Amino acid sequence: MRFAVLCISDRGARGLREDKSGPLICEILTPYGQNVIYKCLPDERDLIAKELALICDKNKADFIFTTGGTGLAPRDVTPEATLDIADRTVPGIAEAMRQKSLTITPMAMLSRALAVVRGQTLIINLPGSPKAAKENLETVLPVLQHAHALLADKVEDCASQLNK
Repeated sequence: MRFAVLCISDRGARGLREDKSGPLICEILTPYGQNVIYKCLPDERDLIAKELALICDKNKADFIFTTGGTGLAPRDVTPEATLDIADRTVPGIAEAMRQKSLTITPMAMLSRALAVVRGQTLIINLPGSPKAAKENLETVLPVLQHAHALLADKVEDCASQLNK
């Protein structure tokens, strides 16, 4: 599986803050495939949407994980940029991440993270904090292989996947 990780942070993009979530996500994903892209972008809706579309449309990654920009601050626009380029939403992923996070902190209900599909790429918004990004990523890791097969139209019987 091929992964892209996009840090969404004004300060990170300007080099004023070290991104700790993006490299952590890359490290966690290493056993599952390869990271093909890692970038840090400012909280600019059009720029985020353009980069997401480019990665999807050039088939550079099977999965894109964003980190940051999912809260309530005025410049948190990652979910909107993600929706701008989406073909379909995958609400169960975001619901599962919030549900798991709510067992840790009530602040999880403030997350606006989304999961969407564009073409054959699954895009998942993760929180910006390393701890929360790791917790959310660990929630979705068990379904990545099956999601990858579904997106590639290589699953004939979903029920058979339940026994694996």
